[in-house]
Amino acid sequence: MTTQELLRRAKAAKKQVAAATTEEKNQALLCMADQLEAHEADILAANAQDMERAKGAIAPVMLDRLLLTPQRIQDMATGMREVAQLPDPVGQVLRGEERPNGLVIEKTASPMGVIAIIYESRPNVTSDAAALALKAGSACVLRCGKEAHQSAAAIVSALQAGLEQAGLPGDSVVLVEDTTRASSTELMQANGLVDLLIPRGGAGLIRACVEQATVPVIQTGTGICHVYVDQAADLNMALDILENAKCSRPSVCNACEVCLVHAAVAEQFLPMVYARLVKGRQANPVQLRLDARAAAIIPGTPAGDQDFDTEFLDYILAVGVVDSVSEAIDHINAHSTGHSEAIITADEAAARAFTTQVDSSSVYWNASTRFTDGGQFGLGCEMGISTQRLHARGPMGLGELCTYKYIVRGDGQTR
Repeated sequence: MTTQELLRRAKAAKKQVAAATTEEKNQALLCMADQLEAHEADILAANAQDMERAKGAIAPVMLDRLLLTPQRIQDMATGMREVAQLPDPVGQVLRGEERPNGLVIEKTASPMGVIAIIYESRPNVTSDAAALALKAGSACVLRCGKEAHQSAAAIVSALQAGLEQAGLPGDSVVLVEDTTRASSTELMQANGLVDLLIPRGGAGLIRACVEQATVPVIQTGTGICHVYVDQAADLNMALDILENAKCSRPSVCNACEVCLVHAAVAEQFLPMVYARLVKGRQANPVQLRLDARAAAIIPGTPAGDQDFDTEFLDYILAVGVVDSVSEAIDHINAHSTGHSEAIITADEAAARAFTTQVDSSSVYWNASTRFTDGGQFGLGCEMGISTQRLHARGPMGLGELCTYKYIVRGDGQTR
């Protein structure tokens, strides 16, 4: 089926989805979760095909993102059931007022319509996106990378079975069959068929969407995230946070890519970093890309021109030494992608300067950047991490997937 045909099907389904009651949407989500579990064998078989084709073609950390296991499928189903338990955003009155002339004006959350998501090799995004779009009252058009297409197709087949079981149209969730760049361009320029486009992937994908799209786009994902270790930091705490932010899952967008260290503690802290992240890790030691001042203290690779502007998504960390919190803030605002940054310090004034002046969607004081996640923020599973300023910023949950309208009630007023 062509991409245009799928888009028209999703558009036809959006009216019924938008009109569905909270109970109907929740029942559909529960049926979809049940069908994911019922189709586990089919989904794992499809994923095995994707994994076999991807070996040698993508990095090992990216293979981990592609891999599905029975536990991961169970987690996907659990995530859908959790979305069913969340409050329905559709119809919520965001602001209400009665005017002196008697008009009652209510700013009310309403569905987007058709939400298109372009994503790469993470099959779990398929169920997360479908669940959130449905609960927010919208139809969903999914376009995944070719590495994950068999997995996504099996997942969507199960989700459509759940939708139909619950009495909602299967076309509420559709998967684009064409995995060439042409289909991405079609989605970017599907005026009248796509109401919102959300790209989830690397810098190249997001840049292409921003430059080529004629439909509304929310920028997401690219994460050049920083951890700044201040002169007033608890260095053991800083080391634990840095290791978590870099090593717990380096292939995700909230992983740390750059560590900045105040010069006053660099002589003490950087050898701790080398001992823990390099010498102390038999499996996957971290490669350090060091600026000149850091390289004078510990071994590593001299940082190249792009190392402080690269989302490595791997066991690689750029390290720099700065002379003040102000210098750290300036460096981050110059090199960050606006995702997540952390300061480790016991100095409240330094923390206040950092959290107010760093211009990113999530700013941490004494905590890992790895918490930037819809589930960790209490939003349920997320559609992505918005790194822009308008409409949505940070983890996008149900509320961020709605638009709003003004509903005005009168009793005969004229102007």
